[in-house]
Amino acid sequence: MPETASPPLLDPEFLHKLEQLELVSRKIFVGRMKGERKSKRRGSSVEFADHRNYAVGDDLRHIDWNVYGRFDKLFLKLFLEEEDLHVYTLLDTSLSMDFGEPTKLHYGKQVAAALAFIGLCNLDRVMIDTFSSGLAPGMPSVRSRSQMWRVVQYLENLKASGSSDLTAAAKAFAIKHAGKGVVVVISDFLDKHGYQDALRYLLARNLDIYVIHVLSQEEVEPELAGDLRLVDAEDEDIAEVTISAPLLKRYKDNLNAFVGGLKEWCTKRGITYIFTTNQNPFDKLILNYLRERGLVK
Repeated sequence: MPETASPPLLDPEFLHKLEQLELVSRKIFVGRMKGERKSKRRGSSVEFADHRNYAVGDDLRHIDWNVYGRFDKLFLKLFLEEEDLHVYTLLDTSLSMDFGEPTKLHYGKQVAAALAFIGLCNLDRVMIDTFSSGLAPGMPSVRSRSQMWRVVQYLENLKASGSSDLTAAAKAFAIKHAGKGVVVVISDFLDKHGYQDALRYLLARNLDIYVIHVLSQEEVEPELAGDLRLVDAEDEDIAEVTISAPLLKRYKDNLNAFVGGLKEWCTKRGITYIFTTNQNPFDKLILNYLRERGLVK
């Protein structure tokens, strides 16, 4: 489905609402530059956090001489450090995403753009990668609000192509990105390779993982009848079927089982799972759903 008539990714009024938000990490991360956020990491900034024993090679400037005077032992002061957050988005651009109105891909682009804008407003380090049959060349890291035009340009130029292989993409992603942070995977998860191995690659990196599962309303509640010839958008497999009420019920049961299985698998492993359709108002997803799930505040 062509996207030439797609609406803008973000409108000015919505951008103003996003300015008030920030992305949240539930884990401890190490950044290379100091941003506006206070992390849980102990570093060398201004707010005291704790002590630890002195070790050879430690900076003598951080020795707590008052403690030394009381205990005759060397201790280092540890501080809370202001640091940037690495925000990764892994967006599915396979052909199955080019379906619905708006397409699942356009909806995913909107999510990616909104998260990028929130991150850039808070001086986070923002990176976007896409995948179909593998990991595609991604958008270079950006880290200031003035770079938002690069994000929009990159996303607007994306086109759906190829079949989905999240496993290959996640493996390449884990090798490519050394930094820790938040990764948001946006996909319909219609992938014949499955999702377990793919998400395990991300779990092994100790990333804070959010899965946004996007389906079209037509996929959730298909309005079909009669004899049909169905063609797989990605590998062109053909199935000739007669649509009946029992068949539609079986389809919905299988879909519900798949969605429920993915949610359960993620939840058991500390991955935050969020389901949405392309008909769910986009601003509601960002301002309500992602707030409730703890990704933004």
